[in-house]
Amino acid sequence: MSGAIVLLSGGLDSSTTLGIADQEYEDLYALTFQYGQRHDKEIECARKLAEHYSVEEHKVLDIPLLEIGRSSLLKKGEKIPEHGDDEIGEDIPSTYVPARNIILLSYGLCYGESVDAEAIFIGANARDYSGYPDCRPAFYETFEKMSEVGTKSGVEGSPLEIRYPLIDMKKSEIVEKAHSIGVPLKLTWSCYKGGEKACGECDSCKLRLKGFEEAGLEDPIEYE
Repeated sequence: MSGAIVLLSGGLDSSTTLGIADQEYEDLYALTFQYGQRHDKEIECARKLAEHYSVEEHKVLDIPLLEIGRSSLLKKGEKIPEHGDDEIGEDIPSTYVPARNIILLSYGLCYGESVDAEAIFIGANARDYSGYPDCRPAFYETFEKMSEVGTKSGVEGSPLEIRYPLIDMKKSEIVEKAHSIGVPLKLTWSCYKGGEKACGECDSCKLRLKGFEEAGLEDPIEYE
């Protein structure tokens, strides 16, 4: 098979996706984005994960969405929300970054066409998630159709496949999958706040902790 692009944030989901792609493709290219998020902790993790999997090339791109976008996930944004377990996913939270996955996948298409890749992998999940509209199957199905008519590879009959293998999995199933294929979970980071230790209180931490608990496994990263 040809190579694949993996959008790698350094979080639990994208790292598991990298592990899955590694089982299917010999040549992997990782894309990580510095888009103005509050901290660089995940980017550090992404670098370590790319090295662990010996990817062909790992690019970290600077695309400062904070210059035009508003989100509590971005620097100078409002306070990171801390919802109750029953509230997560009910509404689109302030941590939503406008059009983020549209932008990141577009970079993935550009990179994929340039290296003759066959697929783009993204760790999107629509089960245990925060309610983001760009983490739903309909978005990825539509994006793939767009790429079929808007790229050279698409109009020539060999469009890049958009792969989102975690989309229907519970967080506990993602943890179990990562564990089963040897993803180095100690190198991953999920906390929105990015301190020395994970806060354990933001939505992302709560979803991660719930996943490990339900999977019957211990999370190897440290919490406050």
